[in-house]
Amino acid sequence: MSLPEIALAALVLALLGCAVAFVRVNWPSRLEAGVALRYLRSRRSSRLLSLITVIAVGGVVVGVMALVMVLGVMNGLQNDLRDKILVANPHLRVLTFGEGLRLDDWRRVLAEVRRTPGVEAAAPFVLTAGMIYKTRDYTEGVYVLGVEPDTGARAVTTLAHHFIKGDLRFHATRPDVEGGVALGNRLATKLSVVTGDVVTAVSAAGAKFNPSLGAYLPQFYRYQVTGVFDTGMYEYDNNYVAMSRATAQRFAGLDSAVTGLEVRLADPWGAQRFAADLESRLGYPYRALDWQSQNASLFSALKLEKLSMALVVFLICVVAAFNVVGTLTMVVRDKTREIGILLAMGLRRASVRRIFLAQGVLIGLTGTAIGAVLGGVLGGMVNRGQWIRIDPSVYFIDHLPVHTQPLDVLLVVAASLLVATLAPLYPAMQAARLDPVPAIRYE
Repeated sequence: MSLPEIALAALVLALLGCAVAFVRVNWPSRLEAGVALRYLRSRRSSRLLSLITVIAVGGVVVGVMALVMVLGVMNGLQNDLRDKILVANPHLRVLTFGEGLRLDDWRRVLAEVRRTPGVEAAAPFVLTAGMIYKTRDYTEGVYVLGVEPDTGARAVTTLAHHFIKGDLRFHATRPDVEGGVALGNRLATKLSVVTGDVVTAVSAAGAKFNPSLGAYLPQFYRYQVTGVFDTGMYEYDNNYVAMSRATAQRFAGLDSAVTGLEVRLADPWGAQRFAADLESRLGYPYRALDWQSQNASLFSALKLEKLSMALVVFLICVVAAFNVVGTLTMVVRDKTREIGILLAMGLRRASVRRIFLAQGVLIGLTGTAIGAVLGGVLGGMVNRGQWIRIDPSVYFIDHLPVHTQPLDVLLVVAASLLVATLAPLYPAMQAARLDPVPAIRYE
């Protein structure tokens, strides 16, 4: 949780503690609770709640359910984006300063990184840009990613687990190609290629000067498609071509060098702190770029949106609180004569106040419980069934995820109960101030 979220949660919990203390002081007796339940029932049948009570409870249910759903959606967006970003993006990348991304003494640096406490796996990688086509009438710009064909426990990313055809070994069966490549599912669809087809990749690295043309000519390489992966992340599936590290080194013109090292950490959330420590350990010209810093603006925007959406939707709970105030005010007016009779029979004014406080708390408690359950169940159904489809080219994911966190539900329940405790104060005090004689005469 971010600092504003922690501060807001602390404030809500502190206010809820005050509300709980207030309720304990004003806890109704058995007689007062019985009268409160009687006032909430319909006149025609003691087994049915009155319509205004149902409306008041329904308002709280809608508010709590909407708030749980909204927080679940924002959590789902954060978690899904994080998981999909880390499919082909490691927790940490070790790069160099200077012109171009090139790491020559990567074997020495790799051994040093692997000895660092907190590192679970590390491997060299190559990342460069190029173009690819099957036929010359349609060409796509792509990112070429060269990785180690390791699918075991030492694999740095989870890309190997997202292949729908082939695997990460890049085993080509044709002798007339440079090697095997794997394409993202969307890219393969656009190029109309399947496993076994041959594609041509164009690289600007290592371009040779042609004196007759007076220009540099790019290099052309033929590869066999040996796999197709589907990560669910639009950027990867639409723009990435994966190949073995050695093949990518030739494509990028790096010879024996690599672009950098990719690292998997035991604690992904501590990547920023680990990156700073690793930079100081390796020294210049090495730098460490963690996944959180690379996507800082995206996750900051999501956190701010989550906070703002929660505050906006919380207004629904406030509207429900006004509904409770209106309901209890109507009950006070409807039961004025009965309140006057109870006061004339010796019931204390504090007891009258507790009767209506109990009604408000009961309405809030019932609505909060039902709303929290419905919000969690509906959120789970939407997430599992992928009911709401969205444009992956805009939002990076293809459906609306809903991940409900227990802490968020507890905060929603606490805020709702706080509002439900404050809402009946005015009508309860209004009922307690009634004069018995005018109240009995009231019609």
